[in-house]
Order: sequence, then C-alpha cells, then structure tokens
Amino acid sequence: MPKLQGFEFWSRTLRGARHVVAPMVDQSELAWRLLSRRHGAQLCYTPMLHAQVFVRDANYRKENLYCEVCPEDRPLIVQFCANDPEVFVQAALLAQDYCDAIDLNLGCPQMIAKRGHYGAFLQDEWDLLQRMILLAHEKLSVPVTCKIRVFPEIDKTMRYAQMLEKAGCQLLTVHGRTKEQKGPLSGAASWEHIKAVRKAVAIPVFANGNIQCLQDVERCLRDTGVQGVMSAEGNLHNPALFEGRSPAVWELAEEYLDIVREHPCPLSYVRAHLFKLWHHTLQVHQELREELAKVKTLEGIAAVSQELKLRCQEEISRQEGAKPTGDLPFHWICQPYIRPGPREGSKEKAGARSKRALEEEECGTEVLSKNKQKKQLRNPHKTFDPSLKPKYAKCDQCGNPKGNRCVFSLCRGCCKKRASKETADCPGHGLLFKTKLEKSLAWKEAQPELQEPQPAAPGTPGGFSEVMGSALA
Repeated sequence: MPKLQGFEFWSRTLRGARHVVAPMVDQSELAWRLLSRRHGAQLCYTPMLHAQVFVRDANYRKENLYCEVCPEDRPLIVQFCANDPEVFVQAALLAQDYCDAIDLNLGCPQMIAKRGHYGAFLQDEWDLLQRMILLAHEKLSVPVTCKIRVFPEIDKTMRYAQMLEKAGCQLLTVHGRTKEQKGPLSGAASWEHIKAVRKAVAIPVFANGNIQCLQDVERCLRDTGVQGVMSAEGNLHNPALFEGRSPAVWELAEEYLDIVREHPCPLSYVRAHLFKLWHHTLQVHQELREELAKVKTLEGIAAVSQELKLRCQEEISRQEGAKPTGDLPFHWICQPYIRPGPREGSKEKAGARSKRALEEEECGTEVLSKNKQKKQLRNPHKTFDPSLKPKYAKCDQCGNPKGNRCVFSLCRGCCKKRASKETADCPGHGLLFKTKLEKSLAWKEAQPELQEPQPAAPGTPGGFSEVMGSALA
C-alpha cells in the first residue's frame, strides 16, 4: 500500500490533529505524552533524538523508543536531528515501525545545535536539506515532516517552505521566531510569517509560538489558517491547556506521578516537570524549591509535591471570604509562565546581544550566574574575577596553553604530533619517540637469533639439495 501524503496523511493517519504537543528534549517522554493526551492533545512528538547516536547505540534506541511502545501513544511522530542524508535515513529506517512519521529538526536554536551543526543552523544549506528529505521520502515507508524556524524576511521563509515541500516534506511545523530569538531575547512569534507559509504551500502546516491558553489556540487557527497548533512551554506549565482548563497543580502533578510509576523515566525528567508545574508556587515557598532539587527518589519528589499541595490548601482555606493578596494570589493553579525580556535600559541593543554577553555583563556587576553560585557554594575560595586568573603562555600552533617545559613550545597535542613526525623526544610532556626507537634498535642488534637466516648455496650442507633429499626420503 502506498504511503499517504499531504492532507490525506494529516486527515487519516494523524486523524486531523489540531492540538499538538511539541518535541522537547528530555521533556516529551512517554509519561508526559500520555498525560497530555488525557487532557486534549491529539498528536505528540518524541523528544529530539540524535540520528547518529540512534544508529550506533542499541541502548539509546531502547531507552528512547523501543521500550516505550504503547498503544495509547498514537499518532506519534519521531523527531531526529541530523546533518547527513545517509545517517538520517538509517536512523529513520530503525524508527519507522514505531511511529506514524519521521520529523527532521530544523528549528533548534541552542548552542549545542550550532556546535553539532544541526537544527536551525542548517536553514541556509538548502542543497543538503533537499538531499536529506528527498532520500528519506524515497526510502521510508512513513512520511517525512519538518519543523522549522523563520527567516526575518517573509518572502525568503516562503521560498524555504516551498523548497522543503518540493523535496518531499509532507507536513510543515513553523515556529514563528528566528534562530536568534531565544531565552530572554525570544520576543513574540510572528504569525504573519506562519500565515504566509500556509498560503505558499499545498501541504498541512502547524503553527508554533505564542500559545499560552486555549483562546490562543483558537485565535491562531483563525488568524493563520493552519491545520494545527503546537505547544511547548504552554503545555509544560499546563498540560490541560488544550482542554481550556486551569486545574489545581496538584491534580495534574499527582496524575503524572501515577503514570511515571507505570511507565518509568529518568528522575531528572520528573523533577524538571514538577519544577514547571509548581513554578509559581515555588516562588512563594522557596525553601521547598531546594528540597525538590535535592531529593533522589520518585517518592521523595512525590512527598515534596504533597507538601506543596498541603500548604496551598491551607492558604486557600485562609483566603476563603477574604480578598486575595500578593503578586500571585492563585499560584496553585496551572497557568502560563511569562518569560522575562531583556534587562531594562538596554532594550535598544537587545537584538545584537547574546546570552553570553548578558552573563558577562552580570558578572561585571558582581552578580554571578546560578551555575557560578553553585560552584562557589562547593568551593568558597573559588574566584571568577578574570584579573586573578593565572595567565598561560599559548601554544605556537593552536592557541591552547603550552607546556612549561616543552622543547617545542607547544601544547601536548601539538607536541605529540611534531615529536612523532620528527622522531624526537620531549621530556616535558613525557614523549620519548627517539629514545624508544634507539632502545628498540639496540635490543634487536643484541638478539642475533632474531635475525633472518641466510639461505645456503645449493649442494652445500643445509642447502637446497640436502633439504629436498631429506624431504624425498
């Protein structure tokens, strides 16, 4: 049977899904997908999987897909990051029997994606993307889909989407932000870009960005004309978003923990979900934030969640008949998290500043990042003042710190290459290529029995005639 394509694939295989849970690294695992499906999600994606690791590591395949087979968890799309057509297709072939489509991640804007050369950092390599999608479209028994970010120019974004469609993409998810819009610089997603893409292609389109409640979903469907709406952060803070409800946090936290007991996942995933669900309450009861961070068992996490529930219920009973007070009077219900923007007074430069630049500015004003504060707690004598750090002489070739006693004035890596090539010694790095060669030659000379025997002349004792005569006898 030929595989379904385009709108037929969306309407029949994906059952006309309109409410979609995004692929989220370490956050859209089976337990969370099942919780989301119970509360209105019609389609889910796996977390982003690394295609190369998926191909070479059987345990990675088992932990992230094979052991998670669940009849309730369909329709399901498996997402991969990749930058090589052959590797992408190999990974997809190993996954296609466990899902309804394979998605290529072209939207991740994080630094790890830049270093690994995947995600949104492939969006300018159209030839490579065409080859990847075309090969997957030809080889796979399930459709290929893509999740992208937009370019600043609407026209270029439209041409980008049309190129992916022509290559064989059967469904396109458009995150209405550029790859530079992330963290405190995220800003609002452009639904205008998404609307333009929807008009430019003849395949189904999902919209992603600016979704915090069901009203946002309905407005996005109406304003952009897309077939479905995908939620990431909104879903993490309120898994009942697609139901249009904002239930008490403990209701969904307890339900999620029950699912985890049935479908276990790493404790770090569970802790991260509880931090998101209880985010607003933890701003009020900050001492329990530390407790949640420290516990090392599922039951320990459940106990902290139960304590948060009890405190919220006590607060509710005190507020009955009284006017709510404080910045978060109803912090115990699932509600959106509004990401803070760039620091005040520097908005005009926000577009040109990176996360690292913001961190460096904070360090300059004697405000350490959370990571550095943790390091300082472990080691009170540690300093982050650049002026107090020791200065190292640089390797003449690569710029890394050189060895103080290196005879070539190089770092160990560069020294090893040069010493090997020249058969030289560097006592400073403990590299003794010349010495070892000389010892090896001297040892061979002192072992005459290891030398190859010279063939005797024919007719002489031990010669060819005698050997052959012995053999014939």
